[in-house]
Amino acid sequence: MRLRSGAFASCCLLVESLGVALFLRGFFPLAVRSLPRREARGDPPAEPVPPGPGMVSNWTKIPPPLFKKVVIVLIDALRDDFVFGSKGKQFMPYTTQVIEKGTSYSCIAEAKPPTVTMPRIKALMTGSIPGFIDVIVNLNSPALLDDNLIWQAKTAGKRIIFYGDDTWLKLFPKHFVEYDGTTSFFVSDFTEVDDNVTRHLDRVLKREDWDLLILHYLGLDHIGHVTGPNSPLVGPKLREMDNILKKIHNSLLSKEEASLPNLLVVCGDHGMSETGSHGGSSEGEVHTPLLFISSAFEKRNDPGYEHFKIAEKSHGNWIKLYLEGNNSEILLNLGKKVLKQYLEALKTLSSSLSKQVAQYDMYSMMMGTVIIIEVLLLLLLSVPKAMSSRAEFEVPLSPPLFSLLFYLMCLMLCAVHVIVCTSAQSSCYFCSMSWLTAVGVMMLISALMCGILSAIAKIFENSRLPVKNPVVSSSRWSEIDVLILAGTIGHVLSLGASSFIEEEHQTWYFLINTLCLVLCQELCRNHFLLKECDPQHSTTGRQNFDSIGEASECKNIDIPAAGNSKSGNATSSAEFIKGSDKWISLASPWIILICCRLLRSLNQTGVQWAHRPDFGHWLTNSEHKPELSFLAAVSLLMIFFLVQRRCSLVSKIAMALGLLGVYSYRAAIGNVIFPWQHDSKDISKGITEARFVYVFVLGIIFTGAKDLLKSQIISANSSVKSTGLWEVYSGLVLLAALLFRPHNLPVLVFCLLIQTMMTKYIWRPLKFDAAQITIMHYWFGQAFFYFQGNSNGIASVDISAGFVGLESYVEIPAIFLTAFATYAGPLLWAIHLLCYLSSEVSRNSASVGHGCFCYALMRSIPVAVYIVLVTGLRYHLFIWSVFSPKLLYEGVHVFITATICLFFTAMDQNHSHRVQD
Repeated sequence: MRLRSGAFASCCLLVESLGVALFLRGFFPLAVRSLPRREARGDPPAEPVPPGPGMVSNWTKIPPPLFKKVVIVLIDALRDDFVFGSKGKQFMPYTTQVIEKGTSYSCIAEAKPPTVTMPRIKALMTGSIPGFIDVIVNLNSPALLDDNLIWQAKTAGKRIIFYGDDTWLKLFPKHFVEYDGTTSFFVSDFTEVDDNVTRHLDRVLKREDWDLLILHYLGLDHIGHVTGPNSPLVGPKLREMDNILKKIHNSLLSKEEASLPNLLVVCGDHGMSETGSHGGSSEGEVHTPLLFISSAFEKRNDPGYEHFKIAEKSHGNWIKLYLEGNNSEILLNLGKKVLKQYLEALKTLSSSLSKQVAQYDMYSMMMGTVIIIEVLLLLLLSVPKAMSSRAEFEVPLSPPLFSLLFYLMCLMLCAVHVIVCTSAQSSCYFCSMSWLTAVGVMMLISALMCGILSAIAKIFENSRLPVKNPVVSSSRWSEIDVLILAGTIGHVLSLGASSFIEEEHQTWYFLINTLCLVLCQELCRNHFLLKECDPQHSTTGRQNFDSIGEASECKNIDIPAAGNSKSGNATSSAEFIKGSDKWISLASPWIILICCRLLRSLNQTGVQWAHRPDFGHWLTNSEHKPELSFLAAVSLLMIFFLVQRRCSLVSKIAMALGLLGVYSYRAAIGNVIFPWQHDSKDISKGITEARFVYVFVLGIIFTGAKDLLKSQIISANSSVKSTGLWEVYSGLVLLAALLFRPHNLPVLVFCLLIQTMMTKYIWRPLKFDAAQITIMHYWFGQAFFYFQGNSNGIASVDISAGFVGLESYVEIPAIFLTAFATYAGPLLWAIHLLCYLSSEVSRNSASVGHGCFCYALMRSIPVAVYIVLVTGLRYHLFIWSVFSPKLLYEGVHVFITATICLFFTAMDQNHSHRVQD
């Protein structure tokens, strides 16, 4: 079966996506359950089996309750400094007074990542650390079957009432005698989401028909997501929470009995970062207050404290002997013994904690890893054919599928599957699949392996055959080629270090800066050093892929043959040198460097320097709203100027109205102001304005899709196809402008500006081949991912983008919008690559296929290597805080890249007969 390069790359990425999904499912298993939970169905727990002869039972009767009523108030995203810091004294005076009065126990609790709501609720209620996979199922929480406080209270006959985040209702269905849930994912709602909880308080506090009351307030978390922890909206919300706590505490005190007091528990599920997000492991995200308020705590009789004093006294005696100068062997041996005991205790605790958190599903991980590595090897072995002038090759399906090796591998894998699944002591996802599905995956692995061996055999066979009329290749490794190879290898190797992952943006900033310097050298060479008698250096390394292929295919893969002649090169070079844009072309790499430096100052990202102030924080300060409004307006005008040049008249009008709608939306929600506004008191959710923009986004994309269908089906018109692709790209730019926060709009402007400058003043004059241009697009796409303010931590994901224009939480649109806003940089650069390769009429018709294949290869290399590294580092100290979030980013990026390559393939409908051999 003959396949074009793009179609082959798309198929490989789809198979790789299957491997990534299987690996992720094995790497992020559910946490180990403390009970097999037959009791989860509602049956009461049975008493332990009576002890055997000679054994003493430690089973005792249930102790009497310490409190009559318990109220748990969980304030979502409550940071420790909101209570114990200056904001607590200013906005929560009653709570501060209770803490200082001494009728409470207060501490700073440390939440383990992932710091998102559902895993933290599970941790609070079960006393265990949830699995990292809970960050994924946070959007659709399943029922909690582990042993937990809610189930124990219900089993003991306690009457439980709940109001607040409906995540509790999903985790604990049929546990509450009365409840009213509110959605936690509509982050634009600051007021109603809390009012729907508080409206029940006066009625419930007067009643006596309950034992446990749970209140989960979401308003503070929503404010953080949209405006950040330093927003002027935080203070009033904290004051509102303080008044609620005062009402509850006074009510509990007024109804206390002499023998049995009441208890008020105040806590947060997690904190928030300096940008208002959460999910990572920064200090602001993991530190949250925990308060136990009750009249029973007026006397500080704490046995744990007494135990600590005893230990402290013993420690002091050891230190006293040491300071007295006792250097005897007894003291030395005692010190070694104490050190050994500490180390053994720490090792045992660490091992126990690791086993409690999760058990890796190694079988599923290994199967996924094998698929991913096989796909990478197949892509690497296919480079000579895929990057040839024809951009297509014969995929030998029949020999592998009907060979003895294929069936032997299938039988071997089936035997391994039976052995593993029958002897596994823990649950395995791959073993839980149906036999038909499992056999299908094993047949896929066998077919890939046979294909790899077939490709290797063919390479050795071709190397032994004599070449007729050998062609001497004049290709050489240019500076661009060396940089691409060294940069790719260096980035892949850096993924093995946690510090490089935390600061990966520095790697990409360095690579694109170096790329700009090399491009500057190439431009100077073409302008000043190129001579007409040396035309072979007019382009840089266009034949590197062809030189490792067959001799008959050793020729330019993108530029027409006429362009290789001396006269053609001399003419084009002369025109290039005499052109009026010469100095702009020479200055363009330096302008791009300046743009990149400005973007680095806009958003501090990573871990080490994320706390430092940046221009984005200055702009989002409420005191600088006029400056932010001016910058947003100018940025939207620049976006229109840079995008509209290749759009039809209808799309230009739609783009202008859409960008006006973007500014109106941001003004409606209070981010910016119009010139005639003096304040932004009339704040709304901006639903009408956002939907107004969505209409134009869909209209522009539909117009582009119509032109693409016309060029693909009715008439093969390259100009119509180019216009259609650009209009699709313009629609995505408008969508990104809507979802980006106002201070990030310059990122979009610089993205379009750099693309325009490189297209006109670098790529076209220097005539790079499709592979080089693809890798440059990929590098800039990765850099712009971090220019947006993203990092390899979950906290940098702006989930508020997923609710723009939505009245309530709708899962699929919210996930799509959040993913698009997060990966807007790589997406826009990938679509621009397709627009560029399709619009260059001077290029070989196979250039789109070459670009698709290179893009797939550039994504597959780091994913395959990183998955191997993560498997080896799965017990690393930072596996959950550093390596696991990065793994999720890589997995999602693979799925997005597979979608992009499918779009490339759909646009690459040229047949091989159009390519001249």
